[in-house]
Amino acid sequence: MREYVAVDLEMTGLRLARDKILEIGAVLMKDGREAGRYHALVNPRVEIPQEIQALTGITQTMAVQGVEASQAVKEFLQFYGGRPLVGHNISFDYGFLKQGAVNVGLSLETAVADTLKIARKVLPKEQKKNLEALCGLFEIPLAEHHRALEDAAATARLFEILKERYGGTCPEAFVPAPLQIKVKKQGPITPRQKKYLKELAKYHKIELPLVDGYTRSQASRLMDQLIAQYGRLPKE
Repeated sequence: MREYVAVDLEMTGLRLARDKILEIGAVLMKDGREAGRYHALVNPRVEIPQEIQALTGITQTMAVQGVEASQAVKEFLQFYGGRPLVGHNISFDYGFLKQGAVNVGLSLETAVADTLKIARKVLPKEQKKNLEALCGLFEIPLAEHHRALEDAAATARLFEILKERYGGTCPEAFVPAPLQIKVKKQGPITPRQKKYLKELAKYHKIELPLVDGYTRSQASRLMDQLIAQYGRLPKE
C-alpha cells in the first residue's frame, strides 16, 4: 500500500448496537510517511461511563464541546477518501464507522489491515500484542494512550515497522482485505419517546440518564426497563 489511513476510535463502550463514538483520530500515510491528520472529539449525547472517562481522560464536560457524530463521520469519510484503513483490532473501529456512515445515508466499504492480526502472525506467542506493549517493544512514542489521534499515529508507525521487518518473509499479512460487518440504519429517539421518558421519570421521581443520543430501539428498551421496575404512568 502506497497510501492508507491509520484510524482509531474511542467509544462509550464496545457494543455497536448501544454505544457511541466519542473520538475519531486518523493519519494519512503516503509512501511510509505521514501526509495528513484528522481529529474530532464527538458529543455522544449520552452519559459517558465513569470507567471510559477514567480510561480515556475524556470527561462529559469535554465531550459536550465536541461536534455531532454525523459531522465527524462525514468529515472522516472525506478525509479517508476510499483508501485502505489500518487499525489495531480494527473490527471495532470499522464497525462503528460503518454504522455512523449508514446513519447519515452514506456507506463505508474498503479493505483493511489489522496490526493486531499481523503481530499475532509474525511475533512470538509469548509477546504481549496490545498497542501499548508493541509500542514499548518497538520504541514507538505513545504519550496519550487511549486518545484516538495518538493511537492512530502509533498504529501507523507500528504498521510501517512491522512491514519493514516482516514484509519480506510474510508479505500476505500486509495485504488489506475486505471486512464483512453488516449494519442497519439506526433511527434517533423520537420526540414522543423523549416526552414519555421524561414524564415517567418525573412521576416516579427517578433520575433519567442523558437520552438525546439514544436510538429508537434504545429508547424503547429503556422505557420497558423503567416500566418493569417502577410501573406505568397512570391513565388520565
